Amino acid sequence: MHWETIPKDTAAGVTPNLANYDQARSDFTWSQARTALAGLPGGGLNMAHEAVDRHAGPQDDGKVALRCIARDDAVSTVTYGELSRRTARFANVLRSLGVGRGDVVFTLLGRCPELYTAVLGTLKNTSVLCPLFSAFGPDPVEQRLRLGDARVLVTTAALYRRKVAERRASLPGLKHVLIVGPGAEELPGTVSFDSLLSAASDGFTIPPTAPEDMALLHFTSGTTGTPKGAIHVHEAVVAHHATAAYALDLHPEDVYWCTADPGWVTGMSYGIIAPLVHGVTVVVDEGDFDTRRWYRILGEQRVSVWYTAPTAVRMLMRATPRQGPYDLPRSYDLSALRFIASVGEPLNPEAVVWGRDVLGLPIHDNWWQTETGCIMIANYAACEIRPGSMGRPLPGVEAAVLKRGEDGRAQVTDGRVTVLESPGAEGELALRPGWPSMFRGYLHDKERYEAAFADGWYLTGDVASRDEDGWYWFVGRADDVIKSAGHLIGPFEVESALMEHPAVAEAGVIGRPDPVAGNIVKAFVSLRPGIEPTADLERELLAFSRKRLGPAVAPREIAFDDNLPRTRSGKVMRRLLRARELGLPTGDLSTLEGSA
Repeated sequence: MHWETIPKDTAAGVTPNLANYDQARSDFTWSQARTALAGLPGGGLNMAHEAVDRHAGPQDDGKVALRCIARDDAVSTVTYGELSRRTARFANVLRSLGVGRGDVVFTLLGRCPELYTAVLGTLKNTSVLCPLFSAFGPDPVEQRLRLGDARVLVTTAALYRRKVAERRASLPGLKHVLIVGPGAEELPGTVSFDSLLSAASDGFTIPPTAPEDMALLHFTSGTTGTPKGAIHVHEAVVAHHATAAYALDLHPEDVYWCTADPGWVTGMSYGIIAPLVHGVTVVVDEGDFDTRRWYRILGEQRVSVWYTAPTAVRMLMRATPRQGPYDLPRSYDLSALRFIASVGEPLNPEAVVWGRDVLGLPIHDNWWQTETGCIMIANYAACEIRPGSMGRPLPGVEAAVLKRGEDGRAQVTDGRVTVLESPGAEGELALRPGWPSMFRGYLHDKERYEAAFADGWYLTGDVASRDEDGWYWFVGRADDVIKSAGHLIGPFEVESALMEHPAVAEAGVIGRPDPVAGNIVKAFVSLRPGIEPTADLERELLAFSRKRLGPAVAPREIAFDDNLPRTRSGKVMRRLLRARELGLPTGDLSTLEGSA
């Protein structure tokens, strides 16, 4: 189906930060973008200083930084001045525990004020912050704590009991567990976050911080082996600031709401750091998704810029069809809303048009990755939208489409790649390194990092095309990583968990398209000899994997298959499983086990 281009909106009443795309790309330099930030008083660059302290002077001390909505709808606020003092206290707490530069502090928390205190206090202390998704099961949590050299964990009593306590003995490097809220006194080996914070001084001088000092560690899933820990440095804040201005059109007077979970890179880069660097008021909702709740928050909190996920948009679409009547959103005053953006997976064209017809604003899709650290390609406030397109590269970002080889990845011949110039040609999306938030490595895995680059390009692993006017269009993943409800899920991790069940001999995992989540995880399981496939066993395996992995990662569907397709070396061919499931061409079968 062809979707018409949506013209740029000139009636928003706010002059876009990026008013002329071609001019901005021509004039932009990252060094110039750096001058928009304050820097530390003694030199250097620290994310927390840019996000909090530079806004906490006498004139801005009372400006609201966080507007927090509890599950019971109670609203509280934290000013920039208060946030500056709270984060200073947490930095002093870390110092009192002997935690210093480069030590890794993990958070396993939902959206709550203490999360912001822990994140920004860690960065002030020049320690490294690594967020965890609170819906992870015990296995992914333990694995990431171990891989990330966790020294400190900040979490709640309930999350600690369910996901960490039984694994604590296998984490000898985890010296300190700080419990937010009540319960620490009942949990051996933990201390109260609140008690430590209240006893600490609110005076703290941020140590000298070099732009290349490590600041953030984000784990992302791969198709095989362990999750990858992407390293980001303090200089990334330059890109957070610039891209939030251009791609999200943030202005200091905005009320901004990012619905992404803080355990993922979007919730960190654009839920915490970027908006605070811009000095806006950030809405923090502790509740879960609920259609009426979300519309109510948009209206009552006078949200002006909203950054959400395609899955959430599709759930709203189900409650409010584009054909109308639009009673639900019209029950709330959404007149403050002027810009909506989406990320995490491709946004289908109908969702873009639904936003225009139902909410009065089109939804601006954009694209980036954990490794890029910031938005790379976007649709902009002052530009037309081509529904279904990722948009065009940010100023300071050079993108290209590269010819692919038989393995689906960019073809590298004698160290060289081939850029596809023909409009519409599909290939691996690649980026020219050099932007400030580009990841600096995979933790403890130099070889894996080096494999992500070829001939002066970063290879994204995504397949895309570029039209004749420079708009990019997402096609799919070149590898097997599953995008489900905005989360990247590594099939190997799911397969490994399933194979720990005594009934399972082998497993293969794919993503099956789903109209709401984008994809859901489906597992194909071979059983051990003598085990019969039954509905009870299917339910048992689903529950087993949910307990081990958490509901966001575990399979939603399981199919029993005693003849999983394998290569001659014995590897399950997920490509063939996917082709069979979706009725796609099977392609080359010469490497299949048993082939001639």
